[in-house]
Amino acid sequence: MIQEFLIKVAADYMLIVLVFIGAYALIFKIPKRKRFKAYCRILVAGLTAYLLAKLVGSIFQPEALRPFEMIGKAAGASYLNNAGFPSDHVLFAAAITCAVWFETKQKTLTWILAVMVVIIGVGRVLALVHTPLDVIGGVVFALFGALWYLNSKE
Repeated sequence: MIQEFLIKVAADYMLIVLVFIGAYALIFKIPKRKRFKAYCRILVAGLTAYLLAKLVGSIFQPEALRPFEMIGKAAGASYLNNAGFPSDHVLFAAAITCAVWFETKQKTLTWILAVMVVIIGVGRVLALVHTPLDVIGGVVFALFGALWYLNSKE
């Protein structure tokens, strides 16, 4: 019972905490004069990561069923009704972490968010809604989106 609750917290609720921390950093840690350009980069990086992930996910699906479906158990966390590659939760969490890293230069905060991404990924696997490949795919696509930050002139 406790184990299932902790997996649910890691797989689902940790993302909410990460979003609030990331929003705080992106609202209050970017100087006002740089916010517009930063928010434009964040938007383009996030959309690039998401669209690339969906494109590749529509072409390549390593498994037809999710892990909980394969073993006949109930899912231990929320999930979208799709094949699962890549993990949208991890993609979103990693994209926010990259935005905080590149746009705020807050190393401690970025490390905290990065640890949270790992916890979310492990939680998604333990909840049987994703395979490790799905989770790694989410991080990889977020990093592809983050390439937009390398073009920053500031």
